[in-house]
Amino acid sequence: MRCISAVLELNRGSSDPITTIAIYTQPDAASWFVREAGEAVLLGPATFTDTDGQRKSTYLDLDRLMQALAEARADAVWVGWGFVAESAAFARLCERAGITFVGPPSAVIEVLGDKVRAKQLAEAVGIPVLPWSGGAVHNADSAVLAAGLLGYPVLVKSAAGGGGRGIRAVASADEMRPAFASAQAEA
Repeated sequence: MRCISAVLELNRGSSDPITTIAIYTQPDAASWFVREAGEAVLLGPATFTDTDGQRKSTYLDLDRLMQALAEARADAVWVGWGFVAESAAFARLCERAGITFVGPPSAVIEVLGDKVRAKQLAEAVGIPVLPWSGGAVHNADSAVLAAGLLGYPVLVKSAAGGGGRGIRAVASADEMRPAFASAQAEA
């Protein structure tokens, strides 16, 4: 709704208005964003089964999303938060299709999705970061060693975990091994 409201505000003073298009799943058919958009394209049911047999949100089905964008004749896509907002693969598909991805380029999403590379980039450009291991910690023994140098409490964070996944607070060396294994398994 924030995006739709912003576009409506832009359109008030424009002779070349922007059309908003909601892409939605069946359970969202009566949602506010679908009703308020200039057009709407149905993705289908709320979930699908991926090639590994796992049920996932249809909003994560990149092929379906790209088909819907093509059907909608979309020039740009704003994905909001969650789902594919942090998907470098989706941003890359949009770039290849000539659809403006409203957000960072795929290369930036890729770097920021890797928490180790993101911290290294921040340090390289002079952005202050909290003390950390300085690089990837590949096993629980290395994590115990790094945390011992940093001092407890520490956070264990998976390099690939997003949305708060793969992160654990660790108060002592005794907690490190199970916390490391848990964060790794979750990510």
